[in-house]
Amino acid sequence: MVQDHIETLRKLLAEKRGVLLPGTANALSARIIADLGFEAIYLTGAGLTNMYLGVPDLAFMDLSQLVDHTMAIRGVVSLPLIVDADTGFGNALNVGHMVTRLERAGASAIQIEDQVAPKRCGHFDGQEVIPATEMVNKVKAAVDARRDGVLIMARTDARAAEGFEAAIDRARCYIEAGADITFVEAPKTVEELRKIPQLLNAPQLLNMVVGGKTPITDRTMAADMGFKLVLYANVALQGAIKGMQTALMALRDHGAVDEASGLTATFAERQRLVDKPRFDALSSRYATAPRQ
Repeated sequence: MVQDHIETLRKLLAEKRGVLLPGTANALSARIIADLGFEAIYLTGAGLTNMYLGVPDLAFMDLSQLVDHTMAIRGVVSLPLIVDADTGFGNALNVGHMVTRLERAGASAIQIEDQVAPKRCGHFDGQEVIPATEMVNKVKAAVDARRDGVLIMARTDARAAEGFEAAIDRARCYIEAGADITFVEAPKTVEELRKIPQLLNAPQLLNMVVGGKTPITDRTMAADMGFKLVLYANVALQGAIKGMQTALMALRDHGAVDEASGLTATFAERQRLVDKPRFDALSSRYATAPRQ
């Protein structure tokens, strides 16, 4: 049985281009993304590693941590949720197990990539990729393991390791193996960007990394090129870092921060975003009358 959020994602891919896909690192930022009217959410492995563990995107997250965060996000938002599962936590057998767990946790799509383990951020230097045949088997295992129709996204980092044409060839192989979406990471020129949707017969994701290797391309241009999804995996995280630094520097330098400073969300806004009024109403509904 296809879950509603999976069907919604399928419809987005079929009917639209240039869908903005903000990344989340936790359930609160997922709530903010949904509250602002975006159509889908991406659970970023890099952002989760940075935010949850405070370390770089060098494969320090494990599957249980990813499942827990997927469940937390699915518990508070109904939007399609694409989950970054890095290299799949092992071989093809491990990938099948990973898909089973993340699908049950509420993923709408699961992304796996063809880097060697331990992987590194696609916009770092020094990527290495596994043989294409090994990744093909991982994709097949992911497709075979799904039960509720979760989509499989295959990412290739071969642009950095082997060149653009090799990356396209790999993406074609992954589509043939059953990938629903492909993701050519870190193209370096606008011309390369234009070629990707033209050369690949499946929905494509374009990854926009602020400060990364790929030229920043606005939503309209990306849609005109043919990209279905435009990922900004860590804009929310980088914005939060800047906001925290600004507010905390003011606290350090002035000894106090209040709502009038404009440096923080209000207390009331914070409670609204975590749905406190609904919990207050439930508390009233289930309150036990005092004994006489």
